[in-house]
Amino acid sequence: MIDNNIFSNKKALFHTFGCKLNFSETSTIAKLFAEKGIRRVSTGEKPDIIVVNTCSVTEVADKKCRQQIRSFAKKYPDATIIVTGCYAQLKSDEIAAIDGVDIVAGNDKKLILTEFLDNWLQNKETTTYVTPTRDIREFSPSCSRGDRTRYFLKVQDGCDYWCTYCTIPMARGRSRSGTVAQIVEQAEKVAKEGGKEIVITGVNIGDFGKRTDETFFDLVKALDEVEGIERYRISSIEPNLLTDEIIEFVAKSKRFMPHFHVPLQSGSDAVLKLMHRHYDTELFRHKMETIKKVMPDAFIGVDLIVGARGETDEEFENSRRFIESLPISRLHVFTYSERPGTKALNIDYVVSPEEKHKRTRIMLALSEKKLLDFSRQFEGTVRPVLIEHNRKGHPVNGFTDNYLKVVIPDTDASEIDNHILPVRIIETINDGEEMKGEIVR
Repeated sequence: MIDNNIFSNKKALFHTFGCKLNFSETSTIAKLFAEKGIRRVSTGEKPDIIVVNTCSVTEVADKKCRQQIRSFAKKYPDATIIVTGCYAQLKSDEIAAIDGVDIVAGNDKKLILTEFLDNWLQNKETTTYVTPTRDIREFSPSCSRGDRTRYFLKVQDGCDYWCTYCTIPMARGRSRSGTVAQIVEQAEKVAKEGGKEIVITGVNIGDFGKRTDETFFDLVKALDEVEGIERYRISSIEPNLLTDEIIEFVAKSKRFMPHFHVPLQSGSDAVLKLMHRHYDTELFRHKMETIKKVMPDAFIGVDLIVGARGETDEEFENSRRFIESLPISRLHVFTYSERPGTKALNIDYVVSPEEKHKRTRIMLALSEKKLLDFSRQFEGTVRPVLIEHNRKGHPVNGFTDNYLKVVIPDTDASEIDNHILPVRIIETINDGEEMKGEIVR
């Protein structure tokens, strides 16, 4: 039984690493904390509780998490530090050994962190609570906004794919999801709160309904009928699960935006086979060209892993040429990192750190060119922009329907916050990362 009094006047700081799903879950954790009387820390205040929601997609991600945890422990020695997320699920003992960490809870315990916190505060223990990792099968749909204008709707979790380079199935468990009715109910709540845009998140969202005889396409069609929501964005979806009927539906949809995020990982068929991916470059090209055929203005972001085992010089060049030929808008480039327990460790050909770094630079340069070329074609056009909650000291900004970030200088956001307004794109700035615009009165 939780004694709510023990939480009174407590202030919490939340820090998130990794994917949109993690950000969604951190917002849910913050909401659960608020229900117990724990509020978010304000600028200049010292937190009583720190929650670090971790990522473990690469060794670099693990390192960044460790550095941040140590920094918090040094800066706020009296705070209770809770570490959760994928890194906590996979390497709880490693995190427990970090000075200053009080509670370690894996992904399967994110929604009951207040119970661990209550026990910690009541008993004043000096040892760390470590939640053992285990097979995760539960699923609870959730939708949270946090400090953002957009809402993040968790529709699915886990993955059954077991790609050779990836630890996500170990960190997140088996693929599972809610029902269409449950997810629609979440979206309806957002509409009642005045939310305009929802990002659909999950680990492998195209797998939605795998065990409920429903499909992701069923979900998309049902969400499109929810009155009050003006925008949906489909977060990362596997190319083999992004069906042509979904693409065609989005093109004619009332509410789904011309914006896709599709993981490729390699533009080499030989490397894709070594990765145990579920498609080849021919299928991937078909998906990209289909999107552009029915939605010429669509923004397409693509995930890419550089320097994976088995990626010879020849296969890297094949990958580069293939990606260069695609009608995409941006690359999200990840340098391959060895992950314990993965089958990729059995692949003989290993790319040197120096070569990985070189190849990463090449792909980042290609991404910058793609983004700049995509952005510039919209200069002089007028597009609908959802105005974001304005941060003090920063100019008003928002995103177009096709995910261009637009900065609108010399504008008061007090009356247009969370409104979708027509904005004229004046010029591309910051190498295509942002556009400068003006509201069309």
